[in-house]
Amino acid sequence: MKRATRIVFTVTNDLNYDQRMMRICTTLAEAGYDVILVGFLRKDSQPLASRPYKQKRLPVVAEKGKLMYADFWLKLFFYLLFRPTDIMCCIDLDTMLPVYYASAIRRKKRVHDAHELFVELKEVITRPAISKMWNGIANRYVPRFPNGYTVGKGIVTELKKRYGVDYALVRNITVLQPVTIPEKKEKYILYQGAVNVGRRFEELIPAMQYVDAPLIICGGGNFFEETKALIQQYGLQDKVKLKGYLPPDELKQYTIGAWVGITLFEETSLSNRLSLANRFFDYMHNGVPQLCIKYEEYEQVNAEYEVASLIANPTPEGIATALNKLLQDEAYHKRLQDNCLQAREKYCWQEEAKTLLNFYEQLANK
Repeated sequence: MKRATRIVFTVTNDLNYDQRMMRICTTLAEAGYDVILVGFLRKDSQPLASRPYKQKRLPVVAEKGKLMYADFWLKLFFYLLFRPTDIMCCIDLDTMLPVYYASAIRRKKRVHDAHELFVELKEVITRPAISKMWNGIANRYVPRFPNGYTVGKGIVTELKKRYGVDYALVRNITVLQPVTIPEKKEKYILYQGAVNVGRRFEELIPAMQYVDAPLIICGGGNFFEETKALIQQYGLQDKVKLKGYLPPDELKQYTIGAWVGITLFEETSLSNRLSLANRFFDYMHNGVPQLCIKYEEYEQVNAEYEVASLIANPTPEGIATALNKLLQDEAYHKRLQDNCLQAREKYCWQEEAKTLLNFYEQLANK
């Protein structure tokens, strides 16, 4: 009997909350691959949830900064050096170095899964020394990962132009499941995902002064403390609630019950400009109309199925006006909700999984 192909995926996050990696690993494990996902063990990490694939956490001495990367990269390199595997996959540039060197030494196949255009993240481009480091890594090593895939057509084009790699497109889309829209007695607005720089919280929070509905924020990130400060600055402690990261099942309850979702990014980052966020599809799959930034990827979907109110210049006043229309114009809201339920049949993980499985089948058979 033929042994299952063994794949190691490597990330720098908490394994309990990365829904894209959960989908990828589950799809491959259910298709017969021997999959393990490797990430951080943090001080506040919760016990790992049971999954159809293996999971491994490596402890780190620091949870951010250069020391974190140096420590984790070294531990990950030695882990990969001795872990039985056939394919090693780095997620973004975060784990590219240990994956490259371990795979090169062991002569194993390697894959780059680009969740975003990493060198164009705002937290990278606004810090010259950090930008120089990550661009140096990308310029040197991305061309050495000829096998890969990414989440949007714009990023496929940009990676080809910059590094000469021809990556597949595996969008970060929600699994299609039966859905029943509940009765929504309380209208609330939901932001789910990373609370990071470049997500327009500087405009969204003050906008809530003029919106007659609460905002619930589910997630954490490098702008979390600043978001808390903005809430206090505008006296919105009773209207804006920070829930932090939630397990997928609990987050699902907040999503399905929301009246409006939020998908906003700053244009100062090319990564944001080319993004196609998972939350965009999570809202769609739960029949939740959303206020969304007017970028190319979202415009293309919205032109086919109007599921969102698109905003080109998200000032606090503009955000408030758009949210109030979604809250008050129930005929408009109902039209977008119905469109969500149609669009989800086309834009779903079951379709993206076909590309993913074909990619790994071809790679395994090389």
